Amino acid sequence: MRSIWKGAISFGLVTIPVKLYSATEQKDVSFHQVHREDAGRIKYKRVCSIDGEEVPYSEIAKGYELPGGEMVVLTDEDFADLPLSTSRRIDVLQFTPADQLDPILFNKSYYLEPEAAGVKPYILLRDALERTGQVAIVKVALRQRESLAALRIRDGVFVLETMLWPDEVREPGFAFVDEDVEVRPQELQMAESLIDTMAGEFDPTEYHDAYRQALEQVIEAKVAGKELVRPEAAEEAGPAVDLMAALRASVDAAKREREGAKEKVPAGAEKKKAAAKSAGAAESQADEKGEKDSKKQAPKRRARKTA
Repeated sequence: MRSIWKGAISFGLVTIPVKLYSATEQKDVSFHQVHREDAGRIKYKRVCSIDGEEVPYSEIAKGYELPGGEMVVLTDEDFADLPLSTSRRIDVLQFTPADQLDPILFNKSYYLEPEAAGVKPYILLRDALERTGQVAIVKVALRQRESLAALRIRDGVFVLETMLWPDEVREPGFAFVDEDVEVRPQELQMAESLIDTMAGEFDPTEYHDAYRQALEQVIEAKVAGKELVRPEAAEEAGPAVDLMAALRASVDAAKREREGAKEKVPAGAEKKKAAAKSAGAAESQADEKGEKDSKKQAPKRRARKTA
């Protein structure tokens, strides 16, 4: 087991450094939600209900909704000012008989292991509680929540039983409790006889989770029959894909910009541009003709001068 918390039991002037471990675990068969067609994992996004945009964790806050629908948004600074104990102490408030604790108050169980320096006071408190038949009522802060808890002994080890606060236990307001239902003595005697017949020492190892075992057998049968689906690996968007997308978008934008520029040029300007181009071509042809004629007449002029 791996410890999930370190602190100290504190009562009077005695401090016992301890480590905290989860004492229980759920043995349920866990599943993933998948696409029936190809066994691909189903993924969920954190989407804002107002703008429809996906929201990163860094922009998510806690909100408390009022009866009228308004929302109170709380920041980390608001939580920082709360009077939650951060001393990592299990403070003993009182000692009380175990039978005075209603089991409905128990929430979650943890084992406490002493650090090397706290073994002797740990054993001392454990033995004293066992001899007196008492349990310790303590207060502890775990996972940003302050709880009442009970320290009891199980197999020579302290078990920290976190408890619900009294206002977290619902009242059983059922009408039949106040109804006047007559139970005949013979019926009551028969019920007591049945209870005596079924009475015995409780051994939890005699019981098992039949549903979980049957479900595991179904899974094992599918594995043995090769009824397996290996989902195709999802394509991960890498830098190259992003670059290609950016380049493609840039090309499309450039084309749209160029086509838009053509549409903005007036029709008269296009005609003037074409006429100027034609005039330039004609002038160029005239220059070329004049140059050829000049070359043809040059020998005749030289012949006259010689004569």
